[in-house]
Amino acid sequence: MGMDAGLKPAPTHGEDVGPSAFVAPAPLRRLAEAAALDDAINRLAVRRPLESARRTLTRRQMIIGGAMLATAALAALWSPAAALWALQTLAAVVFACLILVRLAAAAASLAPRPPPAAPWTGPLPVYTLLCPLFKEATVLPHLVAAIEALDYPIDKLDVKLILEQDDHETIAAARALRLARPFEIVIVPHAAPQTKPKALNYAMAFARGRFVTVFDAEDAPAPGQLKAALAAFAADPRIGCVQAPLMIDNAGDSWIAAQFAAEYAFQFRAMLPFLARLGLPAPLGGTSNHFRAEALAEADLWDPHNVTEDIDLGYRLARSGWRIDVIDPPTWEEAPITFRAWRKQRTRWIKGHMQTWLALMRTPVQAVREMGAPAFLAAQLALFGGVAAAFAHGPLALLIVLNLLLSGAALGPLGAALAIAGYASALYGALVCAALTRDVRVLRAAPTMPLYWPLASIAAAHALYELVVRPHHWAKTEHGLARRRRPVRSETRNARAA
Repeated sequence: MGMDAGLKPAPTHGEDVGPSAFVAPAPLRRLAEAAALDDAINRLAVRRPLESARRTLTRRQMIIGGAMLATAALAALWSPAAALWALQTLAAVVFACLILVRLAAAAASLAPRPPPAAPWTGPLPVYTLLCPLFKEATVLPHLVAAIEALDYPIDKLDVKLILEQDDHETIAAARALRLARPFEIVIVPHAAPQTKPKALNYAMAFARGRFVTVFDAEDAPAPGQLKAALAAFAADPRIGCVQAPLMIDNAGDSWIAAQFAAEYAFQFRAMLPFLARLGLPAPLGGTSNHFRAEALAEADLWDPHNVTEDIDLGYRLARSGWRIDVIDPPTWEEAPITFRAWRKQRTRWIKGHMQTWLALMRTPVQAVREMGAPAFLAAQLALFGGVAAAFAHGPLALLIVLNLLLSGAALGPLGAALAIAGYASALYGALVCAALTRDVRVLRAAPTMPLYWPLASIAAAHALYELVVRPHHWAKTEHGLARRRRPVRSETRNARAA
């Protein structure tokens, strides 16, 4: 399949190619496409097999994990009280660390922000926009309009609309738009795994830009986002990636959407800037992350077998010596509005966290040497701590209810203190983010957050099942369902004023 507009000879990543290009003969084109597909699927697994999620567990991990489970089971049989105490202590330490980091991130977000980086000087480089689409025919025109509104010379854009070979509806919709340059359609041949990162890897074989970003189908990036990213890259040659904040524009559609918007507000307006300021690797969002092409190549692109390829790539960039920073111009996107859609997406996220943690822990000593001890500990808290919290929220909520209904329930004073501190930190974070975003809907979501958190345990249970049964299954999030999508002009005008 490959390039819909004809295959150009693949230049070295970062080379700026002019508007005229040689069109390869069909046999040569097919060979190039086959090579690109093989590289998209196998590159990381061949070059860095221990960092790939192709295998869920190595033999060593199965032996060590089995021994630890057997030891825990024997300890529980030998002394149930001591085993329960140890489990409660571990949970208390993890929750206490998560609460402290959350409070620190919220407080740090109120500190004066450093001045914006100086604008890029000299000719603007070619910028590749990777737009992976699957069953997105209805929102494709919105994405095209958002890209056309970007403040960047059209002859310096290289936009790849990445479509799956079996997605006939979206292919037909893209061709019906009769798009001219800088848009090009890249059709990904059907092959397992059918995941977003595999599609991104395939399209990178045809990318022309020195810099690369990813936009999802429902995205509406601020017009100045590309130039802000270039300014950040110019300010520090060690920066390999910058993340734009993701903002939700349909928080009023449902209770789930409002809670999701509050989560995003804290993650992208408080937590990620906090980590970036400390020089720690940040769990990237799935879209609007901007890369140096050379950093992507050095990290061996995305892991096609990891269902949270963004988070995994952020830590592999850190292991390769690259820094991650954040910029201000946002991207507006759509939150799930039903529990079923939210649960499918959250299941994939938690499963991807598990995959990323398991890959990181195959060579922990090497990871510490490569990324540094503080970054490794931050990764443990984000990955292991985040997954542990997802599993614990449901049982903890049940214990709280029992504690309220029955005297002498098992929550205990330490558990009660942590529950109160967790809610207080979330409320403080919501207050801060409401002030930062000037969005009162974030504040309105805060009182019912304790009802939202236990839902993560349902998704975590599904994620564990999928990790065992179908680890590389990509649960597609359906877009275009929001009842309050803003038009692109309104979004861009608001972003300019921000």
